[in-house]
Amino acid sequence: MKLINTTRGCALAENVETAGTFFKRLVGLMGRRALPEGSALYLSPCNQIHTFFMRFAIDAAFVDEGGKILHIAENLKPWRISPWINEARGTYEFPAGALAGKADTGDILSVQ
Repeated sequence: MKLINTTRGCALAENVETAGTFFKRLVGLMGRRALPEGSALYLSPCNQIHTFFMRFAIDAAFVDEGGKILHIAENLKPWRISPWINEARGTYEFPAGALAGKADTGDILSVQ
C-alpha cells in the first residue's frame, strides 16, 4: 500500500505495513534495526506511542478516522513517549526526517 498526502499531492511512503492487532501494536518497530526509507507502519487504533526498546528515531503522524493529521511528533528518539492525542484513531510511524516539509497538522492522508 502507498501513503499519499492528498493535501500536498506527495507520497509519504511506498510501503505501508498495518499493525491492527493488540500484539502487532505492542511490538510495533521494536527489535528492528531500522525502518527503511519509503516505509511506514500504521497502528490502529492508536492515540499514543512509545519508543521503548527501539534502536532508532522515528517521525509519527496521528490521524483521525478521516485521515486528517491531528499531531506530528518529529524525530522521536528511543526511550520516549509521545503526547496523548485523544481524537486520534491511528498513527503512522516513519523513519526520522521523512515528514520534514511533506506533512503538517490538518493535511489529509490516504492509502492507495
